[in-house]
Amino acid sequence: MKGNVIFLLLFFGHLYALPDTIRIGGLFHPEDDKQEVAFRYAVERVNADRAVLPRAKLLAQVETISPQDSFHASKRVCHLLRSGVAAIFGPQSAPAAAHVQSICDTMELPHLETRWDYRTRRESCLVNLYPHPAALSRAYVDLVRAWGWKSFTIVYENSDGLVRLQELLKAHGPTELPVSVRQLPDSHDYRPLLKQIKNSAESHIVLDCATERIRDVLQQAQQIGMMSDYHSYLVTSLDLHSVDLEEFKYGGTNITALRLLDPERADVQRVVRDWVYEEARKGRKLQLGHSAKDNMTFIKTETALMYDAVHLFAKALHDLDTSQQIDVRPLSCEAEDTWPHGYSLINYMKIVEMKGLTGVIKFDHQGFRSDFTLDIIELTRDGLQKAGTWNSSEGVNYTRSYGENQKQIVEILQNKTLIVTTILSAPYCMRKEASEKLTGNAQFEGYAIDLIHEISKILGFNYTFKLAPDGRYGSFHRETKEWDGMIRELLEQRADLAIADLTITYDREQVVDFTMPFMNLGISVLYRKPIKQPPNLFSFLSPLSLDVWIYMATAYLGVSVLLFILARFSPYEWDTPRNCLDEPPVLENQFTLLNSLWFTIGSLMQQGSDIAPKAVSTRMVAGMWWFFTLIMISSYTANLAAFLTVERMDSPIESAEDLAKQTKIKYGALKGGSTAAFFRDSNFSTYQRMWSFMESARPTVFTSSNKEGEERVMRGKGSYAYLMESTTIEYVIERNCDLTQVGGMLDSKGYGIAMPPNSPYRTAISGAVLKLQEEGKLHILKTKWWKEKRGGGSCRDETSKSSSTANELGLANVGGVFVVLMGGMGVACVIAVCEFVWKSRKVAVDERKEEASLCSEMASELRSALKCPSGAGGGGVTGGTRDGADSPYLHYGFNTKSQLH
Repeated sequence: MKGNVIFLLLFFGHLYALPDTIRIGGLFHPEDDKQEVAFRYAVERVNADRAVLPRAKLLAQVETISPQDSFHASKRVCHLLRSGVAAIFGPQSAPAAAHVQSICDTMELPHLETRWDYRTRRESCLVNLYPHPAALSRAYVDLVRAWGWKSFTIVYENSDGLVRLQELLKAHGPTELPVSVRQLPDSHDYRPLLKQIKNSAESHIVLDCATERIRDVLQQAQQIGMMSDYHSYLVTSLDLHSVDLEEFKYGGTNITALRLLDPERADVQRVVRDWVYEEARKGRKLQLGHSAKDNMTFIKTETALMYDAVHLFAKALHDLDTSQQIDVRPLSCEAEDTWPHGYSLINYMKIVEMKGLTGVIKFDHQGFRSDFTLDIIELTRDGLQKAGTWNSSEGVNYTRSYGENQKQIVEILQNKTLIVTTILSAPYCMRKEASEKLTGNAQFEGYAIDLIHEISKILGFNYTFKLAPDGRYGSFHRETKEWDGMIRELLEQRADLAIADLTITYDREQVVDFTMPFMNLGISVLYRKPIKQPPNLFSFLSPLSLDVWIYMATAYLGVSVLLFILARFSPYEWDTPRNCLDEPPVLENQFTLLNSLWFTIGSLMQQGSDIAPKAVSTRMVAGMWWFFTLIMISSYTANLAAFLTVERMDSPIESAEDLAKQTKIKYGALKGGSTAAFFRDSNFSTYQRMWSFMESARPTVFTSSNKEGEERVMRGKGSYAYLMESTTIEYVIERNCDLTQVGGMLDSKGYGIAMPPNSPYRTAISGAVLKLQEEGKLHILKTKWWKEKRGGGSCRDETSKSSSTANELGLANVGGVFVVLMGGMGVACVIAVCEFVWKSRKVAVDERKEEASLCSEMASELRSALKCPSGAGGGGVTGGTRDGADSPYLHYGFNTKSQLH
């Protein structure tokens, strides 16, 4: 029984056994010596490894053809068919490959290619290991989207490049920043084309050209300044690793490409090493590079694909051998016979899955290579490094961490000299005061100078300051469509950084990159301090308004009259006088009209009086009046202290809204600055009205510098206000005590360090600014340049001195009180004289004296009034030369009986 099984196995093994030798044909061009060597070496490796094809050996039959000679290619294919080949490999040129493919389809012979092919369908007998252009184009689309490129320029060599990048063109679509497409000239001078791209300010380049031309294009781009830190190149060639990029490693340019072959993989290096050594042993010179290391680095993708194609054919042949008997026989191009196993072998190659030098080899149902992975490689100081991978299912996947990227950027920054553009603007950048002429960075000082110095200590770069030629910050001219100032310096890449009191605005952010703000601020109004008004002589009346004084006088008169009337009506206010006890009773009322006025004025002045109300009604009036006077006098006293001690400085404007409501005071801003742009682009009605006023003002209210605006405010003496950033106002009013800030901030914004678009240093410098902020160094720098250097703090000292002690009251503050006192005394004297004259005349009339005796009567009474009293009980009214019966004072009041007083 055992012998029968062995016999059956030997029988069926012999029945399905492959021929001892399987011929395979290779068509190569004279310059494709690497392809031919890879083809021969792959055959040798298959024959050496019995696990791949255990019962047969491959025999390589090579034919050399001209790339453009299709007729000769057809002849060579027919010659190979007559020799009995099982498959045709190559050629690489498209015209020759098309004729070869046509013959193979007719003869049903497998045709294996390793070249780029734009055709969207696969012929029945064709197997191409090169990734299809549609898949590669999707990879480029994913890369551009991952980088966030809004615009770019495609530089291509021939029409095949447009086919490779058609998906990229479709994906970008019509945008505000369209894609530019430029074709490389046939000559080897690419500089005119590259200069046009440079003038367009485009920094993103997609380069599609032959691998042999990549270095020349990059060299000429370097010569015209297009290999800076801000340029990025996406090279579509899968063989960038085979290009010598040594001279571009330290330029900081971002050069990125995709590769199918990883030359640093261990299995790839092992195969290539054996390959090189085997060729050297056989005495054949392998022109892959200048050394064994170069050989492993410079192996091209198509060369590795040829090696994988032979292994794919061998594996499919082995799998087909296990299912059916295969015989290989010669074929004739003139005959109609075909190879019966051709389609079967093709189908096995399309369903087989293996791992080769170019990764996993797998085909989809259309015969396109699928599920392959591309490495994303970037040029660094250490050469090309793998940064991530791409595949059709997951897209872009960066394997290098964010921290590693930033570390690499910082390494590039170290010992690199950056050009820093700025303008003269105190206290950010100023000329240093020195007895001798200074040059270079030594001639400048200020907040911005110190800030760059602190950042450079953190990141380790060098810097050189350069003033902007036009001395402007940077604004966009809508007529010329160009930027000026520091922004123009950045856009034309004449500077790496721009620092000053440069505001981060939307328009600027669209064309350049900004770091995080190193200072926050807003727009405010610079105005001349109002002149201190001298105290008013009657300033003691200021605590109460004129209306209140009138109401108080009216209340005083009204209450006095009411008290008089109520006292006349109330029986409890009538009383018998003491000197009428021995006579018939005579009633007396103490609240005469004059006494009522005296009582209320005494209460108002917080003084007492011998007159006191007795009736409930009059006491109710007195109580309410006392309560009223208590509140009014307390309020007056409290407010009087503030009015007499606080200096009053009246300003015609208190805010920007006050400016907008008037036309007497002119106001303006820096021409072309962010402040003017704020009012120009604002949708708020008040600010729109202010912008219209500024635009229509003649002469112009705009200035060429902040210093000019400051001087104009001083000269205007209250007729001009200047709109500027609050931080600059703080600096000005620290040194010019005649100026002040009016109102609060109209908006909120920040100053940032600007750099060219797509600058790789943005994150690193922003991190340095954040570190300085956390350490408090930004605050220290601001205190140094605002309050200490260049005369800072002078106005602050005056303010602190005046606020530390209470203001003394001078004669000007209380002079009105003295005037009222002296005026009252004078009026009292006049009234006393009038009373004396009036009474003297009345006495003279009552005594029926002559008119001539009036003067003698007045003289007599004056002598009596001025006579010093004598005796213990003497008085001036009874001790005169005349007896008491003749004195007018006895006739007045005390000796006269009245009916009612």
